[in-house]
Amino acid sequence: MSVSIEGQAILPRPRDGGDPIPRRPFREAWLITMGHGLTHWYPSTFYLLLPIIGLELGLSYSQIGLIMTCQYVAGAIANVPGGIITDTVGRKGVLMALSLFWVGFPYLLMSFSHTYPMLLACVALVGFGNSLWHPTAIPTLARLFPERKGLVLSLHGMGGNVGDAIAPLVVGSLLAVLTWREVVVLNVIPGLVMSLMLLVFLGTVSLGAKKKASVVDDHQKQSIGDYFRGVPQLFRNRALVVLTASSAFRAMTQNALLTFLPLYLAREMGYSTFWVGAGMFALQAAGFAATPIAGHLSDRMGRRSIMVTSMAMTAVVLVFMGFAGKSHAFIAFVAVLGFFLYAISCAWFEIFECNFLFKFQFGM
Repeated sequence: MSVSIEGQAILPRPRDGGDPIPRRPFREAWLITMGHGLTHWYPSTFYLLLPIIGLELGLSYSQIGLIMTCQYVAGAIANVPGGIITDTVGRKGVLMALSLFWVGFPYLLMSFSHTYPMLLACVALVGFGNSLWHPTAIPTLARLFPERKGLVLSLHGMGGNVGDAIAPLVVGSLLAVLTWREVVVLNVIPGLVMSLMLLVFLGTVSLGAKKKASVVDDHQKQSIGDYFRGVPQLFRNRALVVLTASSAFRAMTQNALLTFLPLYLAREMGYSTFWVGAGMFALQAAGFAATPIAGHLSDRMGRRSIMVTSMAMTAVVLVFMGFAGKSHAFIAFVAVLGFFLYAISCAWFEIFECNFLFKFQFGM
């Protein structure tokens, strides 16, 4: 039976007769979800700007590809120290605010860059900032809302999908009346505002590892030495290695598509910036629709089945896109591809979160 104290809803009284557990207000979940949406908003914006930046600086396809390679290499390098920071620093709200600021601010610097090396330096900074968000936000939501973990994680994922889907339409419309440098400057404002909100409302949230209360309690504060001694255990986990490899192949396909699809639509098919944004919206909107469907089917059919089927269908759709060429069918295949590509992502995150993330961080 649920009761309420001072107007605050609380969870049912535990079976052992202890005190009922108060429900946390959803303010933190919504703030983190909106922050996650902005961490996806910025990269989705940049993909749309790439054709214009490439034209202005006279960049080849290889040079444009190197821009994104630089960002993801920087992010990969930052993942390990970023993971150490998120595991050892308890002030999760500060880390999320820092991550979001670090993702958005380099785009402001891009508005002042007129050389290729400066552009590469800016995107490298974006990669460093992005590596902090997910290792901080996902465990924080799990610890703040242990009884509603599935709900808050699905909201968190939905926030990213919304950012991915809306950004191309909004930025494509702005590019019809503003230069890309003006758009980049305006685009920084939401990130700065959200960073301040995270700092104000979540800056005092501290979620360090629980102290050991008894001999059987595994939640003990980790030292840096303990942390590194546990790393080899991860590499001995065959399932984790296979899952990581599959994620790498999925990311290769997705990032290549997001980088070069706007270029193809603009340069080869002659689309305006608005219609390039609409094409990217079709890709992301299909991915948005795929998330709950894949989640529901994975509960019924198994997550591995969804991953394997979606990967196979992604390969088939890519072949059909090659045959479609510059026809209108190409855009239709883009939407279909987005559906299966993001279905893989959904199943992958479910497997990883349920079997590895919570187990290693919280002993669940």
